[in-house]
Amino acid sequence: MELNDAIYQRRAVRHYTDAPVPTTAVEQLLQAARQAPSAVNQQPWAFGLFRDPDLLNRMSEQAKVYLQANLPRDLALHHLSDTISHPGYNVFHHASTLIVIYAKPARFDPIEDCCLAAQNLMLAAHGMGLGTCPIGFARPWLNLPEVKHEFGIPLRYTAVMPIVVGWPAGPTPPVPRLDPEIVCWRETPGRGLSAVPFPFAPPPTRQP
Repeated sequence: MELNDAIYQRRAVRHYTDAPVPTTAVEQLLQAARQAPSAVNQQPWAFGLFRDPDLLNRMSEQAKVYLQANLPRDLALHHLSDTISHPGYNVFHHASTLIVIYAKPARFDPIEDCCLAAQNLMLAAHGMGLGTCPIGFARPWLNLPEVKHEFGIPLRYTAVMPIVVGWPAGPTPPVPRLDPEIVCWRETPGRGLSAVPFPFAPPPTRQP
């Protein structure tokens, strides 16, 4: 799959089959994630893997209880609050695998680095025919000290991006995307940069 195809065709998938994701596929996703750039190459990520359906169901129920009691007011007014309160709703969409990317303590922007790793993981999954969906609102529950203690997560590690992974139960239609809001665009006058065709050949290297 071409990179542009993966970027434009990836979707947030919320309906999965119950087929498991092979261990080799999970390992490949972690390898793709760790190829992400990071500030001064600090690579501040760690991964939590959850692949037991019963455990994921229990985690979903516990997260729902916490979220319903602690939803911010702006979310409580959103349809999300009604969704979470529904008995059949599963926070992790009944996916067979949950991968949580944790930020380790680091000097330079570890959370942003982990977000870059997450995008790598999701694009790689799409290229393998897998579906993914970030579950951002599960972060507060995953970052509770008692939850970290249960799963052996160091308290200083921060859950940044919980991502469910599984085999899509069907196609996910695209959603409209807004045009880029360009708040500043400055270039050298008279250079004719707008007329340069793309793709283009790089300029020749100057000889010393």
